[in-house]
Amino acid sequence: MSNPFENRVSSLSGPATDISPITPDDVVDFPEVAIALYVETGGILSILTERENIRSVAVSDQSILPVGVRRVNATGTTASGIHAMVIA
Repeated sequence: MSNPFENRVSSLSGPATDISPITPDDVVDFPEVAIALYVETGGILSILTERENIRSVAVSDQSILPVGVRRVNATGTTASGIHAMVIA
């Protein structure tokens, strides 16, 4: 099978090379900063941004939030089905 990613240089403009479900946590950061979040069920996201600012953002169902994220906090987050999009 051919792999279109094989000789491609990773870029913040995408696409992500992996996506993984995350569990919101008030202390533990992601293993690597996400370039975006995908949210299955909308609500509020309480996030720690790449610049280490805590922000609350309302998102709708099946949203992509294109911002660098270190962590999704459990406190203040009502959205669910959250996935981190990363460049591995």
